[in-house]
Amino acid sequence: MRLFVNVTLGGIAEGLIFASVALGLVLIFRATNIINFAQGAMAMLTTFIAFSVLGRGVGYWPAFVVALACGLLLGGAVQLVLVRPVENKPPLNAVIVTFGLLILLEGIAGAIWGNTNRSFPAPFSERGLVVGKTSIAFSHFDVFIVVAVLVLAGLIGALFRFSTLGLRMRAAAFAPEAARLLGIRVGRLLTLGWALAAVAGALAGVLVAPTSVFSPSYMDLILVYAFTAAVLGGLDSPVGALVGGLVTGLVLAYVGGYLGGALEPIGALVLLIVVLMIRPEGLFARPTARRV
Repeated sequence: MRLFVNVTLGGIAEGLIFASVALGLVLIFRATNIINFAQGAMAMLTTFIAFSVLGRGVGYWPAFVVALACGLLLGGAVQLVLVRPVENKPPLNAVIVTFGLLILLEGIAGAIWGNTNRSFPAPFSERGLVVGKTSIAFSHFDVFIVVAVLVLAGLIGALFRFSTLGLRMRAAAFAPEAARLLGIRVGRLLTLGWALAAVAGALAGVLVAPTSVFSPSYMDLILVYAFTAAVLGGLDSPVGALVGGLVTGLVLAYVGGYLGGALEPIGALVLLIVVLMIRPEGLFARPTARRV
């Protein structure tokens, strides 16, 4: 029973990290119908920038804010410079651009910071909490992960549901031509969408770094799991990204806890195949009509 509780709590914390990256994937897909395969690499780069800031003697929280701010700027710049020129081209063009960006960013990080494994500090203790006389595998840092991701998801949800800006962003994503006729600057809103998605990725990058081997490729596997979460929840559903991340995190935690960590990637693959076979549009995706 104790193992089950510990594995479940670990899966929740890990699943919310997947949800943060999946949320970024969903925001971009809703706006442009593009899967940003460079999402993890962008998060990695902003985390290395925060690492450099920490190396100059600055505290954790200023470095944390720098990572999010760099994510905001990087996401907007990528959309303006790389994605916007291929928006009206075949979708494969944008996919190739994001793959190329992934390789480029990992190469830049390796050239600047090297490919050796590093350690990234955590703002809170990573020792398990003690409940009564029992120690559980859920630390103060895990609590911070849960709170940070839920706050981000709540802010993004409130932006889209309760603000005029969010309403315009939804209009630009779902009906760009009609939005342009109403005077909405669709291009700027798409840039903002990419920027917000990059902030979600940057948050995940900072949260993952203290618990993993910190190197230029440390986000690659996280992106795979986040993509699984996004597909599970539905690529056009922010709520689905959150639920999909939790489900993916729990499944991988149970596989790793009871069958061995080496089987976690296989567990993600099996989960993805099952979802695609049973409900390929995702659990929370909106049904769309097709002319046949």
